Amino acid sequence: MFPAKASWLLVSQKEELDQRQRQYVESICQSHPDFDAAYQLAQQFVSMMAEHRVEDLDPWLAQTERSGLPELRSLAKGIWKDDDAVRASITSEWSNGQVEAQLNCLKLQKRIVFGRANFDLLRLRVLCRI
Repeated sequence: MFPAKASWLLVSQKEELDQRQRQYVESICQSHPDFDAAYQLAQQFVSMMAEHRVEDLDPWLAQTERSGLPELRSLAKGIWKDDDAVRASITSEWSNGQVEAQLNCLKLQKRIVFGRANFDLLRLRVLCRI
């Protein structure tokens, strides 16, 4: 399995995985203790975000910093630096995900026609998607 797919499984809720995906995650966790620790912390974070449990953030950050995994410790430091925004994102029911998706799609269309067409063609490509 590719690293991108494995990392997606890491942050997917366990209930949403099929049997084959669960077995894959379990086999990786059994063979790599660091992955198991990262998986447990990632699952806690995903659950905290999904259930809007901001009170679990401080214990999770402390546990992440004690994990010994440099990537997760770096993540925890970044969250501490922007603590107010992270807490607001956990407690808020609103998300800018749809806007970001539309911008990402527009940038992709722009990259596709770069150097080959003018603004009129780009405009038509974007309007045809609607």
